[in-house]
Amino acid sequence: MTPFHRSALARAGVAALLAVGGVTVAAAPAHAADTAELQLIPLSYELAKGVKEAKAKPFKFQVANTSTVDAEDVRVLVDTKGLNPKKPKVGVVVPEGCEVEGSTFSCLLGDLTAGTTEDFGIPIFSTGGRGAAGTLKVTISAANAEGDSVDHDITVAKPGYDLTTWVQDVYADVQVDGDEAGETGLKPVRPGDTAPLDWAVFNDGSRKATGIAYGITLPADVTFAELPEGCVEQTLGGLAQAYCEDSGVVLKPGQYYTADVRVKVGAGVTEPVLRPGFLFASGLDAAEGAPEEAPRIASGTQRKAFTETDQGDNIAQFDVFVDLTAGPTPTPTPTGGPTASPTPGTGGDGGGLPVTGVQAGLIGGIGAAVLLAGGALLLISRRRRVVLVAPGDEKSTD
Repeated sequence: MTPFHRSALARAGVAALLAVGGVTVAAAPAHAADTAELQLIPLSYELAKGVKEAKAKPFKFQVANTSTVDAEDVRVLVDTKGLNPKKPKVGVVVPEGCEVEGSTFSCLLGDLTAGTTEDFGIPIFSTGGRGAAGTLKVTISAANAEGDSVDHDITVAKPGYDLTTWVQDVYADVQVDGDEAGETGLKPVRPGDTAPLDWAVFNDGSRKATGIAYGITLPADVTFAELPEGCVEQTLGGLAQAYCEDSGVVLKPGQYYTADVRVKVGAGVTEPVLRPGFLFASGLDAAEGAPEEAPRIASGTQRKAFTETDQGDNIAQFDVFVDLTAGPTPTPTPTGGPTASPTPGTGGDGGGLPVTGVQAGLIGGIGAAVLLAGGALLLISRRRRVVLVAPGDEKSTD
């Protein structure tokens, strides 16, 4: 799958509202037995006032292949002529490699396996005041698929932080680097083995986010092998869940947060894809103490109250790919006295923690948020490369 990388966002000259005009596309007719069916779902709705071009927010959309046929050469077409032309509030960045014609640009996503989903982002930044910014028309098509189209309204909200989440599908040899660039031909995880989870929480807003809470729900037959210290772990409905906080972290616009997480595939798994898993994040709206993962320490002056700009893209979905061609890695037979081995599914401190008080309510809220996502199982922000901004790069956006 060809990603839309944030590295393209800083290129000069590619961002602007495109001129009026356009083209239309239609999927080529195909025999019914060989036709896939695509569904397009918007996930992002609001942009914080003051988001700069170099840190444009990738408005998240998800495309789902709801058929039993692989979709070939999936392509997205974006038409910007519905954005306010006389008094524009937003600009659009054309991702690198996309083709521009008039007010439209077209980008190839690649093939989409039957029954799976993929996500892409349309980078948007703030150019004016708050309020309704107009409409983007987004169409998804493929060489052998019935496509889908949406007219998606864009709103510019007041300045604030805006968390979005990203998580990569789990493979044995994933690079833990916050993106999927250059990662092709990845190997599925053998039953009984562990693998890293590559995930991140981005601040795509115009203000600092102070304090981060995040939760991870794993697919059935997958457990936690490693979690950051202090995470709370529990099992709900047969699914492993973890709730974590970093009350000291401060994320400036354009920065991201992550920590080491590993998962274990059950030894008796018989399905090649285990799905879905979810990542959820929210701001704590105050920072105190030293951050667990971030290099900068929050101070008392950073204890400010904010409001999340767009909560619709705070949940990300992922799958776990399993190698069923060989059995699980054998466990060595002890030759001496009894030895202690880690209990599957425990946290980074060697054991699960009781779920009580406010943490119990919060981790329950993670499950509720996933349930509210419903049968769509929609929410991800993937395929982005984010570069940490230097201190002092942020300016007032009041």
